[in-house]
Amino acid sequence: QVQLVESGGGLVQAGGSLRLSCAASGSIYSINMMGWYRQAPGKQRDWVALMTSSGATGYADSVKGRFTISRDNAKSTVYLQMNSLKPEDTAVYYCNAPRGTTWYFDWGQGTQVTVSS
Repeated sequence: QVQLVESGGGLVQAGGSLRLSCAASGSIYSINMMGWYRQAPGKQRDWVALMTSSGATGYADSVKGRFTISRDNAKSTVYLQMNSLKPEDTAVYYCNAPRGTTWYFDWGQGTQVTVSS
């Protein structure tokens, strides 16, 4: 079964940048939509960014203009470039692929992003 491994998180000051990576252990070529999600302490997991295999993207209003999602099917990797980070971006970030009301993959361990003010 394909597993997802997120990386690239860390501690950064407000206004800084991070680039997250999500590496799949198998091919994501046939997966139309890949996305990034985040979960802050005490809150539900929310979507952040989505990208289709044709390159169409969508972003949550809270990150629009600051975050950019991309994917490299050849490397089975999805990226999230995060700029102008804010303390409210602090969360554990995950990637996955929505499939109706469920998901293609089991959730990975996520990567912690902490933005200090």
